[in-house]
This record gives sequence, C-alpha cells and structure tokens, in this order.
Amino acid sequence: MASDLTAKLLAGEKKREVVAAAEEEEEEKLSRRLWVENKKLWVVAGPSIFTRVSTFGVTVISQAFIGHIGATELAGYALVSTVLMRFANGILLGMASALETLCGQSYGAKQYHMLGIYLQRSWIILFICSLIILPVFVFTTPLLKLLGQEESIAEMAGTISLWFIPVMFSYILAFTLQMYLQAQSKNIIITYLAVLTLAIHGALSWFMTIKLGLGLPGVMGSMILAMWVPVLGELGFVFFGGCPETWTGFSFAAFKDLWAIIKLSLSSGLMLCLELWYNTVLVLLTGYMKNAEVALDALSICLNINGWEMMISVGFLSAAGVRVANELGAGSAKRAKFSIVNVVLTSLIIGSVLFVLFLMFRGKLAYIFTESDAVARAVDDLSLLLAFSILLNSVQPVLSGVAVGAGWQSVVAYVNITCYYLIGIPLGIVLGYGLNFHVKGIWIGMIIGTAVQTIVLLGITMKTDWEKQVVLSRERLKKWYMDAARRSNGSRGAA
Repeated sequence: MASDLTAKLLAGEKKREVVAAAEEEEEEKLSRRLWVENKKLWVVAGPSIFTRVSTFGVTVISQAFIGHIGATELAGYALVSTVLMRFANGILLGMASALETLCGQSYGAKQYHMLGIYLQRSWIILFICSLIILPVFVFTTPLLKLLGQEESIAEMAGTISLWFIPVMFSYILAFTLQMYLQAQSKNIIITYLAVLTLAIHGALSWFMTIKLGLGLPGVMGSMILAMWVPVLGELGFVFFGGCPETWTGFSFAAFKDLWAIIKLSLSSGLMLCLELWYNTVLVLLTGYMKNAEVALDALSICLNINGWEMMISVGFLSAAGVRVANELGAGSAKRAKFSIVNVVLTSLIIGSVLFVLFLMFRGKLAYIFTESDAVARAVDDLSLLLAFSILLNSVQPVLSGVAVGAGWQSVVAYVNITCYYLIGIPLGIVLGYGLNFHVKGIWIGMIIGTAVQTIVLLGITMKTDWEKQVVLSRERLKKWYMDAARRSNGSRGAA
C-alpha cells in the first residue's frame, strides 16, 4: 500500500512537473511571439508615428505663430486647416489607403514588382482627384459666406486657403510614397526627412515672422517649403536605388486596370473621409454659435491637441494595415489575428497614459497657441471631453487600420455613415442647440457616435473568419496580378 501511495504521489508530482513545463514553454513561446511581432510592428509604427507627428507639428507650429499675429487670422486658419484641409486630406488619404491594402498584400505574397505599378496608378488617380478638389480652395470665401460664417473670418480664410493649394498637391506624393515604403518596412527614411522638415519649418517661421516681420505670408511660405522637402527626398530615395525589388521605372502598365483600382480607392476614400470629416462638422456647427471667434479658437486648440495624439493612433492605423495585409498576403490567418490583438492593446495602453496626462494639464496647454485668457478658460472647460476623445482615438483608428489591411473599406464606410452621421451628429445638434449645452453638447453627441462605431468595428473584427480573408486576399491579388515579363514589356526606363 505504501509503495502504491508513493508511486501515485510520484506520478502526480511528475504530472505537475510536465504541466508546469508545458505552461512555461507556452509562456516562453508567447513571449517570443510578442517580441517578434512587436519588432515588426514598431519597424512600421515608429517611423509612421514620428512622421505624422512631425507633419502635424508643421501645422501646429504654423497655428502657434498665426495665433500670435491676431485672433481673426487664427480663426481663419482654424477653418481652413480643420475644414478644408481635413476635407482634402480625407479624400486624398482615403483614396491612397487602397494602395496600402494592395502593396501590403502584394509584398506579403512576394509579388514585389507589382508595388511600383500600384504606386503609379495611385499617383494618376490622386492627381485627378486633386484637380476636382481645387475649386474649393479657390472659392473658399464665397463658400464660407454661403454657409453663414462671419464675413471677416470668411475673408481671412479665403486668403489662407490659396496658400494651402501647393500643400494639397504635396499630399499626392507624400501619402502614396509613405504607404508604398511602409508596406516594405522601409519607411525609416521618412523619419529622417521628417526631423529635417520640422527643424526647417520652426526656424524659418521664426525668421520670417519675428525677424523679417512678414506675418502670415512668412508662416505659409515656410509651410509650403516644409511640406515639399520630404516629398522630394522620398522620390530621390525611390528613384535612385532605395527600392530595387519594387521600383524598376515608369511603366505604361500603370494605365491598365485603372477602373478596378478606382473602385477600391473610392470605397477607401469614403471610409476615411467620413472619419476625418466628423470633427469638421463640429467646427462648422460651432461657427454658428454666439461669440463664435472664442468658441472656434478654443475648439481649434482642443482639436489640435487631440490631433497630436491622433497622429500616434494613425501611426498604429498604418502599422495595423501593413501587418494585417502582409500576413494575409503571406497566407497566415493566425499571425494576422495575433498582430491585431497586439496593436490594439499597445495603442490602448498609450492612449490611457495620455488620457491621464491631459486631465492633469487641462487649460494650461492653451497658452501654447494663444495669449487670450478667455480662450484658455474655454479650453479648460472642454478638457474632460478632450481626454475622453483621446482615449477613444487610441482604439478606433487602429480598427480602421485592420479594415484597410483586410480590404473592408466599403463595409466600414456604411458603419461610419450610421454611427457618425445618423447617431453622433444628430445627437450633438439636439444636445448643443436643443438643450443649450452649446459646444460641449455637440461634442458629447459626437463622442457617443465614435464610441458606438468603435464597438461595432470591434465586434466585426472579433467575428471575422480570418481563414476566409486569406482566400479573399489571394483572389484579389490574382485578379490584378501582372507577371514580371508583361510588366517589363510595358516599362519605359527607370527613373
């Protein structure tokens, strides 16, 4: 009996050791997978976040200098940067996100030669879009007056919008080149150029406005230069040997199958436009309220602070899109799902830290952009809503990035229409105007719309059959695939 008991105890101990060893091995395996996945994530997310923070920094530096020129100039700049440029940005970035899907999946499937063709097709489509958008910038003043904005603000916005035209055209190359490079995890060059851009704009804005006294033309001239410096650097990198596998020169093949790319681009554009224009509606609705100049200035400052954090989230959006697209293109549903969980949790942790920090600083941040105590008090009053927007923004854009990587843009567009424009905005109007909560009421309604959209996208992502998504991505790539020989026959020399 004693020997049987001893044998059982030994067997039980051995079993526990085996289970413990298995758990330890699984834990080690998980930690190794996390390490590998995070290296892949941050190779894309790090440069993408820094680049977007830098690009947004150019806008904020400009706003800071303009805010010290005058309140009307600041309000005019706020309308153009948060309404018109967000309008153009939404269309062009959205249309360009089709390139993110195609390049990411093609690179994962090792169809390297197709990336250059997709890049050129995207240039053609975005250039045509820019020409269609152009009249909005030319006729800004009458359009804003028609919408009921104050005459002095509308006139100033009309002047500023003309300076933004070269900036808009820089987006064609900036957006597409970044997506093309990050699909190959080669976007570190963009980070170096972003550092240079921010330094140039900060120094040049100070020199032209403070030392030379050029005022508004000095700030806007510096901004145009700052936007084109990285674009020229990226073109040089691509054309002169930075991407030998994916760029072999211009090709007439870029003009083939354009309609198929246009359809994907349109659904991509609609998806991101509906997201990026959402806050634009908030600015427009605020413009109709009493004391609109102070309200617009305060809201503009809040949205710019929110925009800083949003650039981090958009960086994760790009990383999520690339990681999901690469894994689907490579045929691994398991790694695609793991990458989604990893990027969502990483972004949420960062967003939670920033949520606490912005609650601590509140209205003090307003003095970076203005000298007005009234505007600073208005910002302080909106700080709680700003903090909650920051928290939501740490998850929602990442889920949109998953959609871009998988090619679900059209599905997300319907979700955005419902949550933003049938729930958020109507609720905001009722709270803001009907119940007299003013700017806070509008913003609360729109935050609720964003929260609903986040929950819906999270549900879609969790219920998705990722094995089926692998099949769909292969079918998409096969449909638009062009073998290297046909592509070479359509080439006309390397740039």
